[in-house]
Amino acid sequence: MQDKDYAGRLRKMASSAVLLNERLDRHTSMGVGGPADAVVFPGSVEELSGMVAFLQENGIPYIAVGNWTNLIVTDAGYRGVVICLKNLRNHRLEPGGGAAMSLYAEAGVSLSELVGISVREALTGLEFAAGIPGSVGGAVRMNAGAYGSEMKDVLSSLVLLESSGAVRREGRDGLVFSYRSLDLPAGSIIVAAFLELMRGDRERIQARIAEIAALRRSKHPLQYPNAGSIFKNPKEAPAGRIIEELGLRGLRIGGAGVSEMHGNFIVNLGRATAADVLALIAVIQKKVFEDRGVRLETEVRIIGEMS
Repeated sequence: MQDKDYAGRLRKMASSAVLLNERLDRHTSMGVGGPADAVVFPGSVEELSGMVAFLQENGIPYIAVGNWTNLIVTDAGYRGVVICLKNLRNHRLEPGGGAAMSLYAEAGVSLSELVGISVREALTGLEFAAGIPGSVGGAVRMNAGAYGSEMKDVLSSLVLLESSGAVRREGRDGLVFSYRSLDLPAGSIIVAAFLELMRGDRERIQARIAEIAALRRSKHPLQYPNAGSIFKNPKEAPAGRIIEELGLRGLRIGGAGVSEMHGNFIVNLGRATAADVLALIAVIQKKVFEDRGVRLETEVRIIGEMS
């Protein structure tokens, strides 16, 4: 990607800036990460499709991200093109059957915006997403959830961009969800989702959203840069509870520390590096396995070269 011709051709395709040798700690919610060869921000599905086709044809590695949450980029950075979908922001409501409404949202639409729409239109089903900082694409890809509900519960279909550059729609029945995961073909990118919501009582919807938002504020370390929940919850017990029971709250490596508020959060206490965060993750995993025999799997996505 250091080839100026490739960069120039990408710029001709792009409706916004193409950032070369861009440090990703400027973008990630954790505030860590080395440089990517290039970062692009397609402004439409058609633009995205053209970029993916170009990158595939030229054998240039690429990876898609949303609003940079639930993500850790290594200090060595990413050799290839990071495609940020935050400018794919179209959304609309369509009538469904009976009391149902279909909410179409492109990958870059934030969950907070969708929750706001659900309140305005008195639609129930998305209350659980109140306070989740992600966008539609990432939330569906990781099957984000909380308080007994997940994205798969409200999803009716996805619009996918395949590695060939073709765009297709896939119904819920053709998708394989699991805990914090959606199995998709390699190289495919979620470009939009159709969510099925039901008409409900606005006051009840608002009350539930306020309740969940208050719970998040009381438990989550929102005052520090973080990437959300670090580990998936094992079947034995919530990961945060296990970490806290082992006395690991406040454990610190460099500028990264286990949150004092919630054991399943690692926060950037100031000038943390990705190496600090990854070292802390490894220490926690080792301690939990040694003491409880439980292997904690990361929920956060880790990308980039390993130095």
